[in-house]
Amino acid sequence: MTTWSRATSTVRLSRHTFASPHLARHARRQSVSAFATPQPSASSSHARSSPLASANKVDPHALLKAEITHVRSSLLNLLGSSNPTLSEIASYYFHHPSKQLRPLLVLLFSRATNGLGSHFPLKLWFAEHSHLSAEQLDAPLSRPDVLNDYNPSMPDHTASFQSPFDLRPPPTHTFPSPPPSLYAESAVSSQLAHTLLPTQLRLAQIVEMIHVASLLHDDVIDKSDLRRGAPSAPAAFGNKLAVLGGDFLLGRSSAALARLGDNEAVELISSVIANLVEGEILQMKGTSARTNVESSASSEVDLASLHAEPLHAEVPCSDRWCTYLKKTYLKTASLMAKGARAAVVLGGCREGEVWKEVAYAYGRNLGTAFQLVDDILDFSSSTALGKPGSGTDLRLGIATGPVLYAAEEYPELEPLIARGFKHDGDVERAMSLIHASSGVQRTRDLAQAYAEKAREVLGVLPASEAREALEALTDGVVRRGW
Repeated sequence: MTTWSRATSTVRLSRHTFASPHLARHARRQSVSAFATPQPSASSSHARSSPLASANKVDPHALLKAEITHVRSSLLNLLGSSNPTLSEIASYYFHHPSKQLRPLLVLLFSRATNGLGSHFPLKLWFAEHSHLSAEQLDAPLSRPDVLNDYNPSMPDHTASFQSPFDLRPPPTHTFPSPPPSLYAESAVSSQLAHTLLPTQLRLAQIVEMIHVASLLHDDVIDKSDLRRGAPSAPAAFGNKLAVLGGDFLLGRSSAALARLGDNEAVELISSVIANLVEGEILQMKGTSARTNVESSASSEVDLASLHAEPLHAEVPCSDRWCTYLKKTYLKTASLMAKGARAAVVLGGCREGEVWKEVAYAYGRNLGTAFQLVDDILDFSSSTALGKPGSGTDLRLGIATGPVLYAAEEYPELEPLIARGFKHDGDVERAMSLIHASSGVQRTRDLAQAYAEKAREVLGVLPASEAREALEALTDGVVRRGW
């Protein structure tokens, strides 16, 4: 049986996979612990012995400690501006502690799949011999006097504005050509297969920049005063600068994305930005609206396609739930799914090879589980998480999984949901009913079911430390308290 047929028969990979409407609470549970902060050594032996890693699992942070440290430290070089205030707001959230989940996911999938794609030898050769080397990824594709993109951490990309612009001769670029033998499939040594390409390291930075840009915009929309215990960017700089800082990050990430030199990766990651906006609009419309969700084969939510492979959790099939889960994909899971897929593409995976399908399916399921847990934490969180008390989503008029489940048991929640918890006492009444219901536990079961799907997908990958680290990452996402 081929790798592809084995993968499809085992996990039924599908680009339209979403939650099944039929849930049962039989998600397999394993004794695991949340993944931990980086340990002093990034060696694989230490990764296995980390006291904070899951039993018999590789600690993902320890395995890639050196790479994550590099991604974080060099990322700030991408954020410089001629305006000091803009530089400060763009880098504001990067100075606060973060789990770096999205860059970690990109790098783990890169390491788990490098050497599997038929074009990996070609990608590796270009990384060593061409303009895609680590030193050249910051170099502009256009002339500095055309870009006018000032960044003090990079070569001067600006020109004088004091005189009319003269016609300039076009620049000449010469790139080396790889030997023909590299276009043929060839074996890659295990040592080289563990090599992370410069483009993949840069992709990890790009997805984090997009994520932080979304945080800047979200904190403006949600009127948040805190972000993980510290003043939010809108509180520190004002709404206008926070919005502009997010826009600036998206601009810088788009330029960095173009310099990766891969059209498919550009398409994947740029579409995430549109997904984030669509998800925010969907959330603003409210889950109380009886939204008609597309039922065509191309819809993001294709519930019927999953009846043959149901989740082991319990969710009603309704327009409200479809809208909620679609919003969850657009706002959260999309960046994880497409970031992981783009990492595999940059590693030389071609169309028709299973590895990028594995990456997308894993990232989509993990991202959904992550957001479901986040929605649970809203009912047991504190200011340490940047939320001024529990029920923050309720105060914004947002009905998440625990609320929708609770409404099945307590129909008196329905009018509160419909009016967005706007009347005096609505939030307090809703909180009381939610805590009296099984809504939180059922949402946790649903998150566990998505995590099980993500873990199941990993079985298609060859055994490796990176795969074990992805399994530990899955466990940590479900059991996290942050």
